Amino acid sequence: VQLQASGGGLVQSGDSLRLSCTASGFTLDYYVIAWFRQAPGKEREAVSCNNGLEGTKHFLESVRGRSTISRDKGANTVYLQMDNLNPEDTAVYYCASHGGYECYDRTLFYQYWGQGTLVTVSS
Repeated sequence: VQLQASGGGLVQSGDSLRLSCTASGFTLDYYVIAWFRQAPGKEREAVSCNNGLEGTKHFLESVRGRSTISRDKGANTVYLQMDNLNPEDTAVYYCASHGGYECYDRTLFYQYWGQGTLVTVSS
């Protein structure tokens, strides 16, 4: 059972980026997927979440209206689309999953974690 996060990189302010989280060993259809991020020197924080039944739930007010989670069932992949990026979005982004129905903003509720992908936004 594994999650593989990818899609990070160096972008400029105002750019968009789509991060991917691909699962192996289990089907994401039945799992909650959340994205967390951790900036240098800061704690990991929840960004957005999707339980497959409702729309994207945003934990950070700063990303509301700029981020969307979508699923590709055939590819067993979940995406985090982020638009109008700014330097405050610079962080390592992690996808995480658990088998329940609720979106939680605390890391302890998530069973599986991707390895993280670095997003750097230059001004």
